Amino acid sequence: MFAAAIHAGSEAAHEDWRSDYGSLTYVTTEIPEPVAAGVRRLMERLQLRYGAADFIVGPDGRWTFLEVNPCGQWNWIQGATGLPIAEAIADDLQGVT
Repeated sequence: MFAAAIHAGSEAAHEDWRSDYGSLTYVTTEIPEPVAAGVRRLMERLQLRYGAADFIVGPDGRWTFLEVNPCGQWNWIQGATGLPIAEAIADDLQGVT
């Protein structure tokens, strides 16, 4: 699993991060183990090998699940963070563990 935090830098982006791309910053982040375990259970239950999961992380550090998209876009976040998402997908498709 790879995780990136998107930080909004304007009022508009705080309301909807897609409304002000220029104000956003991106950082890789760690996924708390209880959250990662929940995502693994969800992915197994939905029989998904890939999914782009969205969360909101509150000021108190609490992760709130929004959705998982089985066809979610990932290249833009890979470009912004350097996360090796394409390589992981390619490895999975080739059966590399």
